[in-house]
Amino acid sequence: MKIKGLLLAAGLVATIMGANAQKGVDNGTQYGSGEDSIRCLTNISLFTPYAKVKNYADAYTPWKAAYDECPAATKDLYLYGVQIVNWQISEEKDPAKQDALIEELMGVYDKRVKYFGDDTRYGKDWIIARKAQDYIRLKGDKLDPTIVYNWLTPIVDEYKDKTEALGISWYMFASHKMLATNPDHKGKYVEDFLKCSAIFDAQLREAEASNNEKEVTNLQALKSGIESGFASSGAADCETLESIYAQKIEANKSDIDFLKEAITLFRRVGCQESETYFTASGYAHKLQPTMESAFGLGRQALKKNDYDAADKFFVEAASLATDDTTKSDIYYTIAAISYDRNSYSKARQYCQKAIEANPKACKAYILIGNMYAATAGSIYDDPVMRKCVYYAVVDKFEAARRADSSCASEASSLIARFSNHFPTTEEIFMHPELEKGKRITIGGWIGESTTIR
Repeated sequence: MKIKGLLLAAGLVATIMGANAQKGVDNGTQYGSGEDSIRCLTNISLFTPYAKVKNYADAYTPWKAAYDECPAATKDLYLYGVQIVNWQISEEKDPAKQDALIEELMGVYDKRVKYFGDDTRYGKDWIIARKAQDYIRLKGDKLDPTIVYNWLTPIVDEYKDKTEALGISWYMFASHKMLATNPDHKGKYVEDFLKCSAIFDAQLREAEASNNEKEVTNLQALKSGIESGFASSGAADCETLESIYAQKIEANKSDIDFLKEAITLFRRVGCQESETYFTASGYAHKLQPTMESAFGLGRQALKKNDYDAADKFFVEAASLATDDTTKSDIYYTIAAISYDRNSYSKARQYCQKAIEANPKACKAYILIGNMYAATAGSIYDDPVMRKCVYYAVVDKFEAARRADSSCASEASSLIARFSNHFPTTEEIFMHPELEKGKRITIGGWIGESTTIR
């Protein structure tokens, strides 16, 4: 009697569970309910060990069942699902069936967005970036860049500076591919480049501020990639920028964000003699003075030979610069202009400011050395002492070589050239006050101590 009762009770429980069973995909729960929840958990426990050891053939059936019936159960459905379907694609030889599997793989990414797209670390932007990457890899020469572009455009628009970096890179890849087949896309491609470059700049600043060297390296490589693509695209010319922005600047003269983007693009492409660039800088400076707008107005003043105004705007630009490298570059610009006008003291002053802002500013050391060389003949009447000035000249070129390897070749060449101007051993012998290894101070406007060689 007891056994009969137990069997009856067990049958009743099974009946109740069967009656209440519902798949997670139907009721919106993680595992479903009743027997369906048990089946979901069972299938997950079956496919996971196989997938971990890359036995995708045995992992497929239980994975597919869980993927279809309880898609919100675990992210592992998608982590391993991508691997499983990629394996199927690699095994399939029929092109039509391969294409169908690629579509299925894209669906895996889409379903992950649906159920796990709000993940704080691996959210929608991260997922779509990997979807684009797999699509591009698998389609090869047959890919349709418009598809990738349409996937990533809303992502970039939504996430902006927080967009996953890989997604930005593939977005620009798609835009570049579209330009190759559609010249009318040029204007949009230029805008895309400016937008994505600005995003990378913001992400680099954040990575540098947190001393995340690995992320800085990654971002620099990705940014370099889109810059190389832009440089080789044929879109990076002043005539194109003029045709795109000439009318837009006037229409957007109160839109500071638009003006900033335009100014940045003209500067990066090297179109800083453009009237459109000057106009945009003027409008932007009235709305919100920035380094970019002040620098643009400085360039305009320089073109008009208004050096006082140019100095004023360049100094303002340096004060508004948010990073030391840019500040240093602007100071060097002021120094170079002063050098061209034979204002050597002023040029040296701004070279020193450039070095103070960025110790790697090797060009500033070279400029000072060239100024010392240019005035060596006017410091002393004594011909041997005039030759001693070249010790100070070479000091600057040696400093340039130490400061940054980018100047090493030029600096070495200058050192070899101007070392030939040093006093000879015989000439030094005839000057008792001069002794090899002794420190002397070079007179005149130079006023620096150096060592006799």
